[in-house]
Amino acid sequence: MKCRCAKSPWYAGPLLALSFAWLAGCAVGPNYERPTVNAPGTFRDQPAATSTSIADLNWWQVYQDAALQGLIREALANNYDLRIAVTRVEQARAVAMQARSQFVPSVGYSGVISRGRNELFDSPISNGGATVNSASTTLNALWEVDFWGRIRRLNESARAQFLATEEARRGVRLSLLSEVATDYFRLLELDQELEIASSTTTSFAESLKIFTQRLNGGTGSALETSRAEAALDDAAGAIPAIKEEITITENELSILLGRNPGRIERTPTSFADMLPPQVPAGLPSALLERRPDVLESEQLLRSANAQVGESVAEFFPRIGLTTFLGKISPQLSTFRQGAANAWGVGADATGPLFEGGRLVGQYRAAKAARDAARLGYQQTVLNALGEVSDALITRERLGEIRDQQAHEVTALEQATRLSTERYRAGQASYYEVLEAQQELFPAQLNLARTQRDQLLNIVALYKALGGGWQEEAKSTGAFSEKKPQ
Repeated sequence: MKCRCAKSPWYAGPLLALSFAWLAGCAVGPNYERPTVNAPGTFRDQPAATSTSIADLNWWQVYQDAALQGLIREALANNYDLRIAVTRVEQARAVAMQARSQFVPSVGYSGVISRGRNELFDSPISNGGATVNSASTTLNALWEVDFWGRIRRLNESARAQFLATEEARRGVRLSLLSEVATDYFRLLELDQELEIASSTTTSFAESLKIFTQRLNGGTGSALETSRAEAALDDAAGAIPAIKEEITITENELSILLGRNPGRIERTPTSFADMLPPQVPAGLPSALLERRPDVLESEQLLRSANAQVGESVAEFFPRIGLTTFLGKISPQLSTFRQGAANAWGVGADATGPLFEGGRLVGQYRAAKAARDAARLGYQQTVLNALGEVSDALITRERLGEIRDQQAHEVTALEQATRLSTERYRAGQASYYEVLEAQQELFPAQLNLARTQRDQLLNIVALYKALGGGWQEEAKSTGAFSEKKPQ
């Protein structure tokens, strides 16, 4: 006994395969994979990696000066570079929205009402010379079936571009934090330089007065008087230069704050009190998840990778579904009747046959762009590792330099005090006092600058580790609140 099966229509197989392929969500082109990065286990010259990092702290926990915190908040609210970066994020979000709209049908409407002779629906046509009224109104829908994944790759690229602009905004925020803190610490150091220069000028002025009196009394030396006068001019000449640098730095900081150039309020404090007690660097691999420039570079690579798939999809036909519903009537008298009803459903496919190498060129260009983006990502990671290593090494060396300079200043202060006591006891000339003062002045300035460099190094290290772009509302707490990565 033979079993008879009903035959399926000839188009059932292809339609079924098309449906399964579309529902499976496959897309031509390579899927994204993060490139392999040969990150070391620890940063250079660091004894061991730790699960915590200074970058885990929020910026207001690192920069604990109240005046500095107020300036940073003002900059985050008013800085023009940051506001421009925000508008770029909004622009990228709108572009991603445009790409996402291709997933759904495009629906529109059209209508024509006309009256004429040898004319129909506003188009010339021979109808025996009759004058007629015609009208049509339709609702149209068009939808591209994303069979090859072209639209999905397009959306993947647009979304990655949007995320890249978001990371760029975070990068601008991090740079802004660093620049505000840097200018603020420079102002504190310049204030200290001005205080040292003013104090030294007063001391040299007293010395010059004493030498001049002794010279006029016939007991002094013209050489001593000339040296005292030169020392006074040297110290006094440094004051205008320091004031000029203070003004320029205040103007730079004012621009970062989005305000007109003017004076910057600051809190006089000791540099030693502003240095954090510990500065753990953390794991090198954490840079891949924290630094905005690394994350931005990866998103650009993801976008370039998706564009390769989009270029591959251009080799295949585009399949679209169309439909319309409405009324069409060559006579207005029958427009409301059932005979004027119109509808239609159709499918179309368009594809390349001969492009003269255009599509091949697009594909090769997309692959080259992806390769460049991959190399750019790897270079960004390498630069990040180098910046952290430089900052860590500089921190150690600055600590050593500061200890030596502090010891030098202490020794010169003692020498100045002893020479002054010897002069008062009549055991030494005041020229010996002047010589000690001349050596103390540059030593004090060098110590102040090294202390400033230590603070700037903390800023550089915090930035290099990728800390500081977190929002205040998303506070994650201190080291003890962080979980090991």
